[in-house]
Amino acid sequence: MKIAYFDCFSGISGDMILGAMVDAGIDIESIRGGLKSLDFAGYEISVSKVKRKGIAGTKVDIIIDEKKHVHHRDYKDIKGMIEKSGLSEIVKENSLKIFERIAEAEAKVHNTSIDNVHFHELGAVDTIIDVVGAALCINLLAPDKIIASPINTGRGMTKTEHGIFPVPAPATAEMLKGFPSFLSDTEFELATPTGVGIITTVAKGVYSTPVMKAQAIGYGAGSMEIPESPNLLRVMIGETIPSIPFFERGGVEGFEHDSVIVIETNIDDMNPQFYDHVINKIFEGGALDVFLTPIIMKKNRPAVKITTLSHNDSADRLVDILLRETTSFGLRMYRTERIKLQREIKSIETGYGNAKIKIGKRDGKVISIAPEYEDCKRIATESGISIKEAYEIVRSAGMRLYMNPHP
Repeated sequence: MKIAYFDCFSGISGDMILGAMVDAGIDIESIRGGLKSLDFAGYEISVSKVKRKGIAGTKVDIIIDEKKHVHHRDYKDIKGMIEKSGLSEIVKENSLKIFERIAEAEAKVHNTSIDNVHFHELGAVDTIIDVVGAALCINLLAPDKIIASPINTGRGMTKTEHGIFPVPAPATAEMLKGFPSFLSDTEFELATPTGVGIITTVAKGVYSTPVMKAQAIGYGAGSMEIPESPNLLRVMIGETIPSIPFFERGGVEGFEHDSVIVIETNIDDMNPQFYDHVINKIFEGGALDVFLTPIIMKKNRPAVKITTLSHNDSADRLVDILLRETTSFGLRMYRTERIKLQREIKSIETGYGNAKIKIGKRDGKVISIAPEYEDCKRIATESGISIKEAYEIVRSAGMRLYMNPHP
């Protein structure tokens, strides 16, 4: 699967997205050509190599002839402009989705309808170019999936058309709902409404770096040098790796290997009746497994450690479930590796009806057989034999068929 991963360690803006994509290999002339289909002129796109904290990146600047453009446009104007353009349908669709998200956030902040939203600085030509340019880049790249790290918003105050507001600005904060982000020690607005509008529309937020084989890496530069870190947005483009080497040694021969995210928390103050509901919600959220471990915490308090195993795609959803459904105030997360038998499910005849067994193989050789519990329970209930007998009957039938097959 081809993915694009945006690492927003120093925030995100529209021009940083364009810069990162161009730096990763997207042809700037293709972007310029696509933008010509919009019904305005009087601007130039400048591309240059710059350094931020010694790291090279690409800076994209939109140079505008101020006399030829207005700075205040409403959502209907922008929507009409895009719909009437010669852009491809997919680029139109993605561009409109981004602007709609920004407009909805502005409408909520100002308690008005989306059609009455005046974009002020967001209606400037450079922002239209950033949004449509990003949609063009995505179309040219054609990834199967776009994901992004938690967004560094910076902190402090920022000046807007409406006055001075805390970082993140109100509309930006609205668009960040449900998307991972964090305040840092940088006294600067690192995440702009345009950048956040683009990334929260086209990408899914994740809490850890994906397991991938990067084929291209690009850095898009922000306008300013900041003291704490390089003011860059990194994009990594490549292929996901469904199975990774065990401890980077090629694994143990004959077994399957993969990696999972472990999410865990210690709880000493929750009604134990809640665990059944919580566990069900976790499985519904896509967990591979969840289990409880009795532990002793500080002050000798008996407690429970709840551990969840997850693939990367489900991690953010499971974090939300754990923090919303339990009394926990925080979680631990780390990636670990697994060795697994090659697995196969078979249905066999037992003399008491069909039952499923799970077969475990190494290098194609059967080394383990486990009956399906629900089928054993059904056989025991229907026949009146004990669950132990039912289990052994199913297991023995499976062993005869697969462990010691007749020549």
